[in-house]
Amino acid sequence: MPLVNPAFEHVQLKVGDALGRLTLDRPDRRNALSLAMMREVIVALDVVAHDDAVRVLVVDGNGPAFSAGHDLSEMVSTREAAFFDELFGVCVEMMEAIHALAQPVIAKVHGVATAAGCQLVAACDLAVAATDARFATPGVNIGLFCSTPMVPISRAIGRKRALEMLLTGEMIDARTAADWGLVNRVVAPDELETATLALAERIAHSSAYVVALGKRAFYAQDGATERDAYDITAPIMAENAEHDDALEGMTAFLEKRAPHWKHN
Repeated sequence: MPLVNPAFEHVQLKVGDALGRLTLDRPDRRNALSLAMMREVIVALDVVAHDDAVRVLVVDGNGPAFSAGHDLSEMVSTREAAFFDELFGVCVEMMEAIHALAQPVIAKVHGVATAAGCQLVAACDLAVAATDARFATPGVNIGLFCSTPMVPISRAIGRKRALEMLLTGEMIDARTAADWGLVNRVVAPDELETATLALAERIAHSSAYVVALGKRAFYAQDGATERDAYDITAPIMAENAEHDDALEGMTAFLEKRAPHWKHN
């Protein structure tokens, strides 16, 4: 898979195949999410959105960490209200772009994922972690409460566990992260790549249209009341049922054969 945009300085993006890869690439800074890096991630996500070949996107980090969160050196050296507004606004835009992307996004996590790095894991649709991965929202310990990270984290693990992470700033290990629902599964470090790709390939086996529709439906109903959720999802399922791939899938099941997706 060729490098799409060699102008990227802080990330690597590989597409052109069913499995895309977006790598945070500031290993000397533990992949701290600088303003420039987050802007590049947003551009990279837009590239993926317009690449029909990509069925699933894997997000990982180069070097010893997945991401240590926002770049504190940048924040300390640029103490201006306008900069902070822009920094956190771009961060929100990046997180929302992950949910808006038609393709499922899988975080492949090793080392630490802290503060906004933990937020990024929680914002991804799925996550696979190595046993050596650790997670935290330690902002409370440095006088900067992890207010924006709490949004996807609390939705992933619930109020009590999120508040424990947010109010103590303590690390949790990968097994705890899986028990709490922050990540889907935990594997040995030498199995992380294989396990992540196996999950991605399993998803890529299905109709791209159906997967994209299902992802859109999930986030549309997430947080809604039960009645509102049904009002949102029933029309989407009716739309799905009329599609060629639904007919093909049901017919293939009845005929006991593998489906041949039109939108594959």
